[in-house]
Amino acid sequence: MNEIEIGRGKRGRRAYSFDDIAVVPSRRTRDPEEVSTSWQIDAYHFPLPVIAAPMDSVMSPDSAITLGKLGGLPVLDLEGLWTRYDDPTLLLAEIAGLDPALSTARLQQIYAEPIKPELITVRIRQVREAGITVAGALSPQRTQEFWKTVVDAGCDLFVIRGTTVSAEHVSSRAEPLNLKRFIYELDVPVIVGGASSYTAALHLMRTGAAGVLVGFGGGAAHTTRLTLGIHAPMASAVADVAAARRDYMDESGGRYVHVIADGGLGRSGEIVKAIACGADAVMLGAALARATDAPGRGFHWGSEAHHASLPRGERVEVGALAPLKEILLGPGRKADGTTHISGALRHAMATTGYSDLKEFQRVEVVVAPYQSS
Repeated sequence: MNEIEIGRGKRGRRAYSFDDIAVVPSRRTRDPEEVSTSWQIDAYHFPLPVIAAPMDSVMSPDSAITLGKLGGLPVLDLEGLWTRYDDPTLLLAEIAGLDPALSTARLQQIYAEPIKPELITVRIRQVREAGITVAGALSPQRTQEFWKTVVDAGCDLFVIRGTTVSAEHVSSRAEPLNLKRFIYELDVPVIVGGASSYTAALHLMRTGAAGVLVGFGGGAAHTTRLTLGIHAPMASAVADVAAARRDYMDESGGRYVHVIADGGLGRSGEIVKAIACGADAVMLGAALARATDAPGRGFHWGSEAHHASLPRGERVEVGALAPLKEILLGPGRKADGTTHISGALRHAMATTGYSDLKEFQRVEVVVAPYQSS
């Protein structure tokens, strides 16, 4: 691939965000009712290719149950408020009402409360008892400490999620998590990430992961590009990781690892383009935090916003738009890609003539930067 000269001593590859590309209609169309948006990971089948981001503004035990009944996969943040406090309802209301200038400092105070293993068990079991497939997420730093509690509580899928996750972490202070050994010995499927390059994703696939999260600092509540200078344009990142999946299938004799786009997916058009670039499913944060029944009450933040020493995110106002059911299944009441996500995906697939998600990954795309008015 051609590189661009940044200066005499540095060259770089041109990468694209979802705003930079567009899907091209084909000669064939079909009825939206004849399109399937379902997907499957391991033994678990879902009508919608939607995974909720493990963030306190997006998922509570109650909203996880709602999402599961609507056809998505809820992921509980097992390092969040619901595993630190018996009832964080008042704290969630306080966070929604914070002065923006004081929000980071107050978030750091609130999240200084220790994680309680018994609450991890309570939250996972609450969702399971509702008959919902449930996933729980830990950061790589906390996985060795709490993984057994998570598995014993009956978690169906285990998510190891960080701003970036590598198959080989080097540390002189502590023994790092050996992903390959950990995943091999675990009895539940593991989704791991984020990864933003072909090489990083290929190494994660070789650990035995069932799915790889693609993204780095691209979410609505992240400030990673401002604080660390690191960013991965999502269209190129997803396409690179999809290529790693293809090559890993050849290498492993046919083992398929699911690619899950995670970041830069605030509207339905971006979800369409993520799948067109090769994603099997999408992990949504801000798009679901806009629900009137989301725990964030119109605000959105992630774990980066309350890091004790170097915050790389912030609490942002996304607004309380519509119930979660309307955001996912419609009917849409706005024409900006924020409601009826599944309907938009169906119409995009029908307009281009594809009947399922795997077929739609082959759709033609063009470089066509979007210019907002």
